[in-house]
Amino acid sequence: MASHPDFATYAADQLREAGCIRSRKMFGEYGLFCNGVFFGVICDDQLFVKITPQGEAAFPGLAKAPPYEGARDYFLVEDVDDRETMTELVRITCEALAAHPQKKGRK
Repeated sequence: MASHPDFATYAADQLREAGCIRSRKMFGEYGLFCNGVFFGVICDDQLFVKITPQGEAAFPGLAKAPPYEGARDYFLVEDVDDRETMTELVRITCEALAAHPQKKGRK
């Protein structure tokens, strides 16, 4: 089931204090970027944020689940209305991801 554009817009708006948030439609769902760093996805109108050691240390109780079948676990943000927690999680996650960019695979 594809996510609704209104939910993607709402989630991005909730995260606006974390940095420059952008959503991009990908395969009927949405990829999320903060200051150019890919940090999460919206699948089936649920917000998933990449797991980093820093994020786990700051938020050890957050639920984890794969956003789609066959995917790695992400943090599942169950309360999208909790702007303060979401903003802090995204800020921590993006700082960690920017500090250790992933290597690109072979072409």
